[in-house]
Parts: sequence; C-alpha cells; structure tokens
Amino acid sequence: MKKLVKILIIVAAVLGVAYFVFKNWTKSHSPEDTAEITVGELNIKIEYCQPAVKGRAIFGELVPYDRVWRTGANEATVITFSEDVTVAGKALAAGEYSLWTVPREDNWSIVFNSQTGQWGTSYDEETDVLRVDVPAIQTDESTELLKISLVDVDSAGISMNLKWDKTLVQVPIN
Repeated sequence: MKKLVKILIIVAAVLGVAYFVFKNWTKSHSPEDTAEITVGELNIKIEYCQPAVKGRAIFGELVPYDRVWRTGANEATVITFSEDVTVAGKALAAGEYSLWTVPREDNWSIVFNSQTGQWGTSYDEETDVLRVDVPAIQTDESTELLKISLVDVDSAGISMNLKWDKTLVQVPIN
C-alpha cells in the first residue's frame, strides 16, 4: 500500500511539472499581451496571447471561416468592462467575459461569453451573452503577431481593433 501511495505521489508531481512546463512553453511561442483603456468612468481591459503568422495562411485556413475561434492563443481571451456598454449598438452589462470570434471573409461575429478561465478550445455556445457582426477589412500591410488595441475615437466612443495578418476588424464600443 505504501508503495502505491509513493507511485501516485510521483505521478502527480510529474504531471504537475509537465503542466507548468507546457504552459510556459506555449506562452513563449504566443506571448501574453494586454490592451487597456479608461475613458471617463469606463475601464476596458483585454488579456490575450498573441499567435504569429510565421509564413502561414491564416484566415480561411489556419483559422477556418465560419467556425468559432478563441481570438488569440492558449487560454481564452478575457475582456473586462467596468460599466455597462453597447457593442455595435447592442447592450452588454459590466463584467468579465471570454472573447470569441467567428471569422468570415467580409465580416466577423464578435462573441462575448460568460465563461472565463478556460483553455481556448473549451467553448460553450450555451453561455454566450452577446453576438454582434462587424465588417472585416483586408489590408495591404501584414501584422505578424495578433494585436488587439483599444482606441478612443472621441464622440464615436471606443474602437476595439483586432489586427492579424492582413485583416483588420473594428468593433465600436460606447
């Protein structure tokens, strides 16, 4: 019995170390980044990991069209709103959400989901809180690492910009 307990402890320790090594290894290939903005009383913060193009065809191939994508790498991207907002004209309550997208050639669905903290492949449509559609713009310039930024556009509110490879998606937030 003592031998079995020792074996189980060793197996648990090895699995624990392997988990942390794997987590750090994946983040070395897709570094963590944060986008944050404060306008008046509203604070928006986005925490995500940045996958790289690395010479690959991205949208429509690595990231298939018409399928839910984690909008980053590793863990699901998390977005936090300190106050109620409207996203592309639709109401969204203050809180923390995972951010998902459904890329298409001409437009994307932006998805706010109530589950957070999960690995980026664990998506449950049943916990979606809001979906909005916005245009996708094809650019001449390529962006190597996925970049999510928040831009104050004065009276028009805030633009959440998602840029990767030769695609730019702008999501209006008020």
